[in-house]
Amino acid sequence: MTRVSRIVALSILLIAGCGGAEAHSFGVTYNLPIPVWMYAFAASATLALSFLMLGFFMSGGGSKRVSRAIEIEAVVPRIPCTIFRYLSVFLLALTILTGIFGTQLPLNNFSLTFFWVGFVLGFAYLTALIGDVYDFINPWRVICDAIGRFHPKAFEGCVRYPAWLAYYPALLLYMGFIWLELFGHATPRTLGLTLLGYTLLNFAAAACFGADAWFRYGEFFAVFFRLLGKISPIAYVQSAGPEPNVKARIGRPFAALTEDTAEHPSLLLFVLFMLSSTAFDGAHETLPFVQMFWKYIFPPLTWVIAQPYSFFVTLYYVWQWIMLWLSPFIYLAIYLTFVWMMTGSGLSLRERALTFCYSLIPIAFVYNVCHYFTLLFTDGPRLLQLISDPFGVGADFFGTAKLAQAQIIPPASFVWHTQVGLILLGHLVSVYLAHVQALWIFPEKRKALWSQFPMLILMIAFTTVGLWILSLPIGAGQVMDPLPTGSLLPPAKAIGDVAGGSGTTHPIMTRLCMRELNLGKERHGSVFCLPMPALPATS
Repeated sequence: MTRVSRIVALSILLIAGCGGAEAHSFGVTYNLPIPVWMYAFAASATLALSFLMLGFFMSGGGSKRVSRAIEIEAVVPRIPCTIFRYLSVFLLALTILTGIFGTQLPLNNFSLTFFWVGFVLGFAYLTALIGDVYDFINPWRVICDAIGRFHPKAFEGCVRYPAWLAYYPALLLYMGFIWLELFGHATPRTLGLTLLGYTLLNFAAAACFGADAWFRYGEFFAVFFRLLGKISPIAYVQSAGPEPNVKARIGRPFAALTEDTAEHPSLLLFVLFMLSSTAFDGAHETLPFVQMFWKYIFPPLTWVIAQPYSFFVTLYYVWQWIMLWLSPFIYLAIYLTFVWMMTGSGLSLRERALTFCYSLIPIAFVYNVCHYFTLLFTDGPRLLQLISDPFGVGADFFGTAKLAQAQIIPPASFVWHTQVGLILLGHLVSVYLAHVQALWIFPEKRKALWSQFPMLILMIAFTTVGLWILSLPIGAGQVMDPLPTGSLLPPAKAIGDVAGGSGTTHPIMTRLCMRELNLGKERHGSVFCLPMPALPATS
């Protein structure tokens, strides 16, 4: 083990040797108490030590995987299930209606806060705790089932779902969803119309391919929450029918991630995009990423393309879109390289890649939590106000419109150290899950241990890069148009643009600037507001 230990130690030193910076989780500069490379080195060393302990204590060489069952099973009462099904339909309708017909001021409209913070973030994190409840409260599926009671053949499908399509429709829709989040100028009306269009798409696809096939393979929220639900110790089993009985099985956390393997490469790409899109979101507004274009790509282009600065601003965003869409394939190439290094199992490269796919889900989950959990503190409480005045017309239906007036801003040190802890925990779980899978597919414990050194190095790389991205300072003010290169967009102007309905500022960055503005801080280099390319104002 001496030679192997040297290789691991050298890999840790090489990967962890990155410079220090400042955390960019929200709009206040926070100087790390120690350089970021020390955090990365400590986290990497912890991963390596945990790996060696797993190799020493865990038995192997068999066909057993981690079992979920602890023989606790209960029937979920029908009435709560029915209530939550129809509540999900009501919330979908309310989000669409408030988005289209309500006020277009983002902070006063129910749709944006509920969808992006309550549903996309809060419900995702809840799913990892209590399991995939979305499977039986999916509002689009609930509507299809309700229609099916009166027209039984409406969603049985007129075309057999092609096997080669697999999860590619869900992947494409997921990529479009992330593009909308990052670059789509999601005003309330835009969001409402998008959800309306997505509703019609689901109905059309369910009628064409059948509801069972479409909501398994094509509806990307169903795929997304199903994957996150595998983290939970609770699994749900439904009986067939429009009002199915639901049983809950309680077992060990993460066990579902080892019970099955990804069934198709498209699902592997979906998981990798869960990873890469969050990493991209964390990196694409940081100074190194911005400088990659404006310092190394933009100057040579000006010699061969005679266009005004506004043209290159548009080109900059096109370049970002391409990088976003290529990100899962870049991650796939890296992942396959390390999986290719695992030899001796008798499985093909494809089979090995699919076998270890689910071990990446805890990393994808903690990346998401680390990047966005502060929004649950800063924006989540606003839902108490907005539910009483969802259209932003000054109503107070439930007497909660005046609640939660003070914004909750967690301390920067708490945010940073929570992020470090979560990233380390997620990677430790992934190392454990990968080791369990290795013990299942490799005939001998020694071969299983040796096979996991490439995965260990990959996990260390993910850990280090994740911490490095979180530590980077935001620095995208120099892409403003028509301001000259290097100019900054003050928070007050960003807030004014949004309040005026132009929708030229990224929603998340607007919230960051709002936090800074509410604190009474002036712009002195802590956060740059990232503007979007100028578009016609939405009335």
